[in-house]
Amino acid sequence: MRGVPTRVGLLGGGVIGAGWAARFVLHGVDLALYDPDPGALGHVETAVTAARRAYEQLFSSTLPAEGAVEVVTTVDEAVAGADLVQESAPERLELKRGLLGRADAVAAPDVVIASSTSGLRPSALRAGLAHGERVVVGHPFNPVYLLPLVEVCGGDAAAAPAVDRAADMYRSVGMHPLVLPVETDGFVADRLLEALWREALWLVEEGVATTSQIDDAIRYGPGLRWSAMGTFLTYRLAGGDAGMRHFLAQFGPALQWPWTKLTDVPELDDELIDRIVEQSDEQAAGRSVEELAARRDDCLVAVLQALRSVGWGAGQLLAEHERRLATRAGTTTVAP
Repeated sequence: MRGVPTRVGLLGGGVIGAGWAARFVLHGVDLALYDPDPGALGHVETAVTAARRAYEQLFSSTLPAEGAVEVVTTVDEAVAGADLVQESAPERLELKRGLLGRADAVAAPDVVIASSTSGLRPSALRAGLAHGERVVVGHPFNPVYLLPLVEVCGGDAAAAPAVDRAADMYRSVGMHPLVLPVETDGFVADRLLEALWREALWLVEEGVATTSQIDDAIRYGPGLRWSAMGTFLTYRLAGGDAGMRHFLAQFGPALQWPWTKLTDVPELDDELIDRIVEQSDEQAAGRSVEELAARRDDCLVAVLQALRSVGWGAGQLLAEHERRLATRAGTTTVAP
């Protein structure tokens, strides 16, 4: 399969790094993990176990033999022999710059170095590096082993070859690279999520709805549509036979109404924080993080399989990836 990495240097094994580890390992990729946190290997092992459980439900084709995880004590060791370096350290610019700079100093010239940053621009990450043109953003979404989206951004024309190579490697492990031609703070998906998050905080602050009611407003309504149609196709359908132009003419004026507070954010004072925590705890109903994550994964698998059955969106991507896996394994039996 074109673009499949054989070894990845993983810098950081937190929630996102562990998710990357699970996706790569279960696609037969060896890992060298660098993280000064002694608990990092435990995080990776937990994520791999969860991913293995989800993949047993998700895939009908044979996955490759699992890759190995080697824990190393330096960035140099993690980078040595890697086809891809994936940095997933905490969202602190100087910390990331230090890791990326060291990786850039020792990695072979053709090795792509990607950051999982959720909002820092690639131009800021690569500033001052000797070979900064091969440093790109590869921003995934949690859980990385199940959600296929990865935003890939190079920031300028010099990074285009590295962006192409990164996107190719991400595709090889079943992801959907969303290649962004222009860098911006927060990229695309997080900017959309931030808008929803601000509105949700205001609704709790003003006592309009509880955290549970807000989540229900999404999961019983637009969230189901979004998984298949996204935003713009949803509104195009709302315009009927006349399409998007009619929808914009009919509902465009509503954008001037004072419904939202997207240019403001409520103060996260102790009272609001306590309210959110209390309501969130009530939602969890005593379930552990592991129990909630397993339920989330089961639901994601069900949605992905349902979309696969109609050949649409992430389900179509899943079907295509399974066919590639079957070809790679030398088998032909794949669910439709």
